[in-house]
Amino acid sequence: MTTTSHTIIRPLTAGDRAAWEALWRAYLTFYRTSVGQDVFESTFARLLGNDDHDFNALIAEQNGTPVGLVHFLFHRHCWRIENVCYLQDLYADPVVRGTGVGRLLIEAVYDAADKASAPSVYWLTQDDNAAGRRLYDRVGQLTNFIKYQRPA
Repeated sequence: MTTTSHTIIRPLTAGDRAAWEALWRAYLTFYRTSVGQDVFESTFARLLGNDDHDFNALIAEQNGTPVGLVHFLFHRHCWRIENVCYLQDLYADPVVRGTGVGRLLIEAVYDAADKASAPSVYWLTQDDNAAGRRLYDRVGQLTNFIKYQRPA
């Protein structure tokens, strides 16, 4: 758990269900997408599960209120012996953006990766996410990879 004078970064708990769903729904809306309620149910169960192949989740909390989240996953990589860490979702409520919540969440993932002996942490964002990219440019290194995916 990471704590600053007013922000606590802690693992997601079952009691966070409603707040987590509101934060993740806002994250999905930011990226102009949505998922069905069955995906919310499945994802939350996986985040609380104990399967090493499932995602992990941390919550940023201020004054007892969740204000941010991060989801991340450890997985094998053909170019390394160690696992790597994929940071899939990062979200801070707009009222706390610019206060360091996003940085604290990313640093907490870095700490988790270090504890798991996973030296690489990576993530994706949209090229027009200017505010997010300002933070990412300070805490990460931009690579030259371009993402492709199977057409729908």
